[in-house]
Amino acid sequence: MKPITKSFRLLTTLFVFATCMNASAQTTKLIDHLEMQVRGDYQREYVGSEAVKTGSGFKGKYFNVLLSGKITPNLSWSLRQRLNRFSKASDFFDATDWLYLDYRPTKNWSFAAGKQEVYVGGYEYDRAPINIFFASEYWYNISPFQWGASVSYLPGTAGHDKFTLQVTQSPFRTYEPEEDMYSYSLLWAGNHGVWETLWSTNLLEYAPGKFIHYISLGNALNLGRFHIELDFMNRAVNRQTYLLRDCSAVGEVAFKASDMVNVFAKASYDVNKTNRAGDLSVLPGTELTRIGGGIEVFPLKKKDVRLHANYSYTWGTQSNPEGTLQNKQSIIDVGVTWNLPFIR
Repeated sequence: MKPITKSFRLLTTLFVFATCMNASAQTTKLIDHLEMQVRGDYQREYVGSEAVKTGSGFKGKYFNVLLSGKITPNLSWSLRQRLNRFSKASDFFDATDWLYLDYRPTKNWSFAAGKQEVYVGGYEYDRAPINIFFASEYWYNISPFQWGASVSYLPGTAGHDKFTLQVTQSPFRTYEPEEDMYSYSLLWAGNHGVWETLWSTNLLEYAPGKFIHYISLGNALNLGRFHIELDFMNRAVNRQTYLLRDCSAVGEVAFKASDMVNVFAKASYDVNKTNRAGDLSVLPGTELTRIGGGIEVFPLKKKDVRLHANYSYTWGTQSNPEGTLQNKQSIIDVGVTWNLPFIR
């Protein structure tokens, strides 16, 4: 079956199902949200003065369907499906970002199982890919959505903090042959006025029985019209303490000029000077810096249409022959994103 045929049939099935269920949504709430998201870009990529043909031209970047609802007052479910990621070489669920059940017996505890985001990153990692215009080298080389389970605890009644313990398949697991590898994460998500956090400590198997340790510190500051995100991740293989030798740092400053206009500047730095195998996202010998900025314009009041334009430049050493970022690489990108909220 051709990928486009599979995508069309899945989209039709989801739409018909949601439409039928929506007829009784006031009583069941089985589906309380159905939305399609689409993003298309025109891009020009250069390495030095040479144009990169594969990175230039019109690009259909994302085509997502989001569904969520409640089976019971305490049991909810959520799905995000990418309809542009089917291929003969991939498993059907490779195009599923998440698909999970969440059971919340009390206000302080919740239990989730299914395919979900692996809690190994900060704010760049946590943001929906459709809202990422350019990213760090680490972001491009991690598979963030895996099957697993998690338990979360929310202390008190204010809801300012959430602690989550999670076990999933390892993001570095391969399929040929399929390997039995896991990831273990402990996350603190905090919201304290102007300061928000996504802090985690993680153990990921990069080979059976061999682990890489992540400490990820994601911080966000909300200062009026300014929104600042600062992420730092340190990585170490097999009980070694490589402080600042294998790490990634990302910073972004966004300014809300008006209800319709948002401008931003962003920088990232990825380095691995350990000369030790194990980090499969930023390979030994890599040291890359990327800077750039852009603008987002929302012409409609409900912000269901977004126009964007951005530019980024990268320099440094790339040791991964299949890596995304390259020395003296510049990318110009303009595009449009639109949401179609069928049920909201």
